[in-house]
Amino acid sequence: MLSNDNVRELLAPFDVSLTTSQTAQLLSYLRLLLRWNQKINLTAIRTPEDCVARHFGESLYLTNLVEIQGRLLDIGSGAGFPGLAMKILRPGLAVTLMEPVSKKRAFLKEVTRACGMTDVEVTGHRAEEFSARFGNAAYDIVTMRAVGEPEKMATFAARFLKPSGKLCLWLGKGQVASVQSVSQGILWGIPHPIPLSRQRLILIGTIDSS
Repeated sequence: MLSNDNVRELLAPFDVSLTTSQTAQLLSYLRLLLRWNQKINLTAIRTPEDCVARHFGESLYLTNLVEIQGRLLDIGSGAGFPGLAMKILRPGLAVTLMEPVSKKRAFLKEVTRACGMTDVEVTGHRAEEFSARFGNAAYDIVTMRAVGEPEKMATFAARFLKPSGKLCLWLGKGQVASVQSVSQGILWGIPHPIPLSRQRLILIGTIDSS
């Protein structure tokens, strides 16, 4: 398993710095991810080093681009990236993880328990069901990484945000223009290249409150 120094070096390109206790949480999370991944398909990335850089680094890089506070909804959480990873760096954040696959929800709950995280909700509702049950305009930040049909989902996800809330998407270069063209009521910023990647970007939109 990786050392604290290994983690620090792997996260350095993403301009992310963790405390000793936060690094311990990350390593606990990582151990569970690697163990569970042998039984259920959480990620195609298999090595500890790649998991730290590709999953944790790319998720936490968002904290350099936008203020992360209040309530965050992560749609299609999968193995918890970026939403649950964000909880390590911003422990005061209230996080809702939306994941329809029951085995993945079990994993997310186990990470939350093992890492001693509080104010984390894991829900199996799909976005449409979630909207009908819990209402809209409740979150400060909505994140989506590696979800299908991002053009469609971006417009739908925007309804969960408060006025001036932030919609943060992890996309490939080829997806950016199409997302920007179909998403109404969202003011898009300039796409931010992700360190160590030639193709992946973070696109941030602000809900138009005018």
